[in-house]
Amino acid sequence: MPSLTIRIDEELDETLTRLAEAQQRSKSDLVRTMLRREAALAELRRTRARLKPYAEQAGYLTDEDFFRDFS
Repeated sequence: MPSLTIRIDEELDETLTRLAEAQQRSKSDLVRTMLRREAALAELRRTRARLKPYAEQAGYLTDEDFFRDFS
């Protein structure tokens, strides 16, 4: 498995340590999960921005418009 080394400040390290201990996980596992989630959100934002003009053209101007027809 490839590895990545980053430098973080003491405050972030303490936060990660507390979160990892509370979830009984390693800091590495916690950070991997956080990075995956952020990458998925970035992809979702990118896709949403690409599709937005088509949705607006079809009359979907808000999330509520969309959910009204597809929920």
